[in-house]
Amino acid sequence: MKSFALALGAGGARGLAHIAVFEALDELGLVPTAIAGSSIGAVAGAAYAAGMTGRALRHHVLGLAHNPTEVWRRLVAARTGRFGDLFSGNISAMRLDPEKLCELFLPDAIPDDFAALRLPLTVISSDLYRRCEAAYTEGPLRKVLASSIALPTIMCPVVIEERVLIDGGATNPLPFDLLRGRADVILAVEISGPPDHTRTGVPNAIEAMTSTVLVMMQAILTEKLKHETPDLLLHPHVGTFRTLDFFQASAILRAAEPIKSELKHKLLPLLK
Repeated sequence: MKSFALALGAGGARGLAHIAVFEALDELGLVPTAIAGSSIGAVAGAAYAAGMTGRALRHHVLGLAHNPTEVWRRLVAARTGRFGDLFSGNISAMRLDPEKLCELFLPDAIPDDFAALRLPLTVISSDLYRRCEAAYTEGPLRKVLASSIALPTIMCPVVIEERVLIDGGATNPLPFDLLRGRADVILAVEISGPPDHTRTGVPNAIEAMTSTVLVMMQAILTEKLKHETPDLLLHPHVGTFRTLDFFQASAILRAAEPIKSELKHKLLPLLK
């Protein structure tokens, strides 16, 4: 059979749909030669590259989603400052520290360094001042993952080797282009979903910001696809969920379930 590489997209909580893709690959007994991911796709890709099965990752995610008290406790612990800072006007101190988030929420199976992974992994971050993507394949894995999920305003940037880094989705929300030449077939999973013409309400500040990032990511991806496409592009039906809907993990996984059949139906002929 031909080899294949796997690209996993950015999109916040919708990225939990990647778990269904892993489960389908596990059921087929297929293993990618390389993985590239951006933001939540990088986190999911790191777990899979570390050797976690789709089922194990599902168990980890649902265990958190069904325990909101514990999740909120960890979120409070991940703040960059204290509640008292608000009274001094330091609102930025209430942002989340993405490195603390990774420490508190990532599965233990994800190692500290790229070198300990079982599969080659490329993680995409965005260099804030150079205004370009930053692709990492080696070094401190958890710190790089923290930079890849550093959603502006909600989280503070991460500094690696004097580069100030933010969310990878700001420059390359679906990095299938970085996998060319590394496998015979490129499989990409795009999770932003189609535009929603039913919503008309004015969003709050946080939702407006996350939705703006989604608009930017969609524009980038649309332009990329005009020039090149992966061999197989999958779209789990999770577009109705919002960026921070992580407590909706069960519903997201149910909505993503049909992608397993589609993957099996379309990928196998490409590999033969």
